[in-house]
Amino acid sequence: MKETFAQGGGGLPAPAALAAKVRTLAPSMTRSMQRVAEAVASDPAGCAALTVTGLAELTGTSEATVVRTARLLGYPGYRDLRLALAGLAAQQQSGRAPALTTDIAVDDPIADVVAKLAYDEQQTLADTAAGLDTVQLGAAVTALAAARRTDVYGVGASGLVAQDLTQKLLRIGLVAHAHSDPHLAVTNAVQLRAGDVAIAVTHSGSTGDVIEPLRVAFERGATTVAVTGRPDSPVTQYADHVLTTSTARESELRPAAMSSRTGQLLVVDCLFVGVAQRTYDKAAPALSASYEALAHRHGPRGGTSR
Repeated sequence: MKETFAQGGGGLPAPAALAAKVRTLAPSMTRSMQRVAEAVASDPAGCAALTVTGLAELTGTSEATVVRTARLLGYPGYRDLRLALAGLAAQQQSGRAPALTTDIAVDDPIADVVAKLAYDEQQTLADTAAGLDTVQLGAAVTALAAARRTDVYGVGASGLVAQDLTQKLLRIGLVAHAHSDPHLAVTNAVQLRAGDVAIAVTHSGSTGDVIEPLRVAFERGATTVAVTGRPDSPVTQYADHVLTTSTARESELRPAAMSSRTGQLLVVDCLFVGVAQRTYDKAAPALSASYEALAHRHGPRGGTSR
């Protein structure tokens, strides 16, 4: 698949996207590569000063592992990664506040829980925005704006995101369906063809109940899109366009599948607004009509409003 992270000069990941990319790709790396990735993410300035041999010694790995990690992160070699680390370190030293420790403990006061969750949500949004490939996003928007019909697949928390996207598309006059039942998803995917769009929402990228209908849609000729936190996961095999999300660090009280929803919803909003822009002449009156149709349900009743 095409690289799905924001690019800097010369086609390399921009420094601002490097930390986001490390956080996103680390779970799919080997343990030795994870040690290298964690080192460069936690101390970009220190690692930028190290040779490839020095970083290998620091992380207890090999020079080959360091080079493989650099290439997985989108750089031709370690020299290019060092330059990006230097750029990231300069950004961090420009007055940005130090990162909070966001692990939530069982006995944390509720005020600390609020602060830690708020920081995690902000970080997830920033990471997703920094890593989102706008070329892939634009292509997905173009396909959606012209689609005869759009099907969206997701289960669990991702199913809620799928529903959010479809209800937004419906309100601007497009035909869209969300499917969380795997049987209905596949039987509907069989009906798709060229000119239709199918979107899979899956943080892990390996949920079979989401991959199967996307595969069927792909084979039927529909334009397919994957919204996932793992750009090298199985779902991307059947995706014409891949939109990568970030997620807050997983913890005992907040699994990755839960925190992933924040990044997914940002992508959904980007898709929706992009489509609304492309179809403005149709979308604006449709959205206005939907507001008017529901207005009486949100007005005062008995002195109160809902």
